[in-house]
Amino acid sequence: MKNVLLLAVFFVFLLGCSTNTKVERPQTYAEALDPAPDTLANWNDVKAGLHASIGSIDSRYEKSSIPNLASESAWSGFAWRNEVISAQLVLWNNESAGIVECQFADFKSTDGNTLPAEIAQARYVRYVLTDEFGPGCGYRKPEDFIARISPDALDLLPAFEMEAQSTRPVWLTFDIPADAAPGTYTSTMQLKLNGKKHSQFTFTIEISDRLLPETSEWKFHLDLWQNPYAVARVHKVELWSEAHWDLLKPLMKMLADAGQKVITATLNNRPWGGQTEDAFGSMIAWNKQADGSWTYDYSIFDQWVQFMMDLGIDKQISCYSMVPWGNELYYYDVASGEEVKMVAKAGTKEFEEVWTPFLKDFLNHLEQKGWMDITCMSMDERSPAEMSATMKLLKEQAPELGVGFADNHRNYQKFPDQLTDLSIAFGAEIEPEIRQYRKDRGYISTWYVCCTDKFPNVFTFSEPAEAAFVGWYTLAADFDGFLRWAYNSWVKDPLLDSRFRAWPAGDTYIVYPDARSSIRFERLREGIQDAEKIRLLREEFQDDSSAESKDKLRRLNELVARFNVTQKPAHFNELMNEGKQTLKDLSK
Repeated sequence: MKNVLLLAVFFVFLLGCSTNTKVERPQTYAEALDPAPDTLANWNDVKAGLHASIGSIDSRYEKSSIPNLASESAWSGFAWRNEVISAQLVLWNNESAGIVECQFADFKSTDGNTLPAEIAQARYVRYVLTDEFGPGCGYRKPEDFIARISPDALDLLPAFEMEAQSTRPVWLTFDIPADAAPGTYTSTMQLKLNGKKHSQFTFTIEISDRLLPETSEWKFHLDLWQNPYAVARVHKVELWSEAHWDLLKPLMKMLADAGQKVITATLNNRPWGGQTEDAFGSMIAWNKQADGSWTYDYSIFDQWVQFMMDLGIDKQISCYSMVPWGNELYYYDVASGEEVKMVAKAGTKEFEEVWTPFLKDFLNHLEQKGWMDITCMSMDERSPAEMSATMKLLKEQAPELGVGFADNHRNYQKFPDQLTDLSIAFGAEIEPEIRQYRKDRGYISTWYVCCTDKFPNVFTFSEPAEAAFVGWYTLAADFDGFLRWAYNSWVKDPLLDSRFRAWPAGDTYIVYPDARSSIRFERLREGIQDAEKIRLLREEFQDDSSAESKDKLRRLNELVARFNVTQKPAHFNELMNEGKQTLKDLSK
């Protein structure tokens, strides 16, 4: 990748009087330089050596700033069985560079039970260039916005080399086994510097007897749009080659493990008009024969869908788009041997002539594959006129198919039974009677954010807890889930610079190449877990007629209602932490 430097040298350190121990400097990439370092940080006042303390997962610790942290070496958390929880360790260094490692011991309970050290994972937080919200949507020049680096990417390294006079967060996750015996478990983590013991930390987790279901059973409808084309470009591999599939697998497995329900598939080239760095190709080859008839090759579509289903993402196939941005469609003309671009606006004769034979053929193919019931013809923020014409054609030619739509025009009011998957913009409301109508019929109703929303969002400069807020708001506003248009529509150099030619930094992706997670993605998953726990507790309290359960249900509903807000609360992090604490109390 451009500007990415690989480091592959070794350091040798003496451990003790007579033993030479080799400490490998980890192979990784060099971060972007900080364009706005903290010039007020006086590192000369920091005691020499490596410092380490437990920090907060709500904070982003700047690389050039001295953390305002007391030396805290103990952390405690609470978890259901089968839940993933997080903590953050913060390192800062006032000496020449050294290699740090985090080594956990087994977790032992007061009841004599043991969980392996492997349930804990330490990932070194990497800094990426970011900017600011500014006007939100719209093309932007980098020089017109604040530029800085933000801690976000989580690197998969066994060790990390600290720079002098710098701060480095370490993201810690604890993956609680579903079969863990309830109890209070404690582990120690040994921080090593250059192969030698540096300091020790204690981690205590109270594991509830409550069980979070497997992600495949979560009710939360998560829909993050995937971009397999970006993976091929960034990793410089041939599209749909074995190497491409190998790179896609851990990336998409990470999405499945967050509860993703939807497969993003493309019907034709450039459904979003090439707005991102990778414009999305067609997963279906359209061929117009010399006699004017059409044939379609579904090979890639079938491979992609089956690949995602095998990973556990199997509730819905969203096919984009009968109404692409720019109304452009592409096909291969057999007679001329060339690709043809045509414009087919919804409602025109050309539109009907090109889509009618496809819909008939597509229906037959889906029926053969057994995918008819989970397939949606999906569209993104199209005008009322375009939607009306498209819905008319679908009703005539493919009434068996559901329709998915990100709606910013209140089109849903016109199509009560065709829109089986509706997503509305944050802050908008679905009328209570329409919402109930949709619930009664099992239709999905979600909400979404994009470049228009300063809060809540998952930009690389957003407060980390905003991602967790997504789960809480979803239940507070009575939605079924959340849609975000970009899981991995990577920019040119996603590991270095999250800024884009349009929209605030980080808007186009929430995870990084080589299946690197992010603080944003970890917190988003946390909020979804919270939503699932709230749902399960509600069901339990509603089914129990005791006075105690009625009181707990009242407390839970009053708590969740406080998250039905469209403006950022003055004490946002305090509200989030109060919600977590109350949820913990009600879980006991």
